[in-house]
Amino acid sequence: MALKLTTRIFIVLIVAALTYACNNSGCLDNQSAIPLAGMYSSETGKAISVNIVEIHGVGAPNDSLIVRGGTSISRVYLPMRSTMSTTTWCLHYTQSNISDPAFNDTIEFDYKSIPYFASEECGAYYQYRIESLRYTTHLLDSVALTDSLMTNADIERIRIYFRTADPEPEQPQEPEESEEPNDSENQEDNNAKEGDSI
Repeated sequence: MALKLTTRIFIVLIVAALTYACNNSGCLDNQSAIPLAGMYSSETGKAISVNIVEIHGVGAPNDSLIVRGGTSISRVYLPMRSTMSTTTWCLHYTQSNISDPAFNDTIEFDYKSIPYFASEECGAYYQYRIESLRYTTHLLDSVALTDSLMTNADIERIRIYFRTADPEPEQPQEPEESEEPNDSENQEDNNAKEGDSI
């Protein structure tokens, strides 16, 4: 009987040690679902960096500025509020000739917050299912979703396309016009002189 009890205790200890060893790695994943947005050129489709924009929440409590003007960004996290079903972000342009609030763009997400249990180590967090998307197009060209489900994976799921202009190629310089009249003008002048003398 003592041998059976000792064997059972030994088995329980081994199972507990294995379970502890499997759970000892900790939570390596991002513990929040914060959507990642990338900046792109609408003309080329290539990723770009933007340094003339401030991004802040609309109707958000306290200071919601997440990007300060003059900061060069090519990607930005746009958090959502789990207690709301809509989050709106304002893009204010800081370049002097377009800094008027009339040029501000907004991006508005309608979504459903979904509680999600990740694991014992990571706990629970909210995922967001984007149900609709609206945006203005003052300087923005468009906004696209690569996936409507925002999870804690560090993957870009929002693409913000800006109108950009490629620098104009240099035009070859045209030869300068000379002060001397061309041959056809000289011929006309000679004809006129000849006609006068008749």
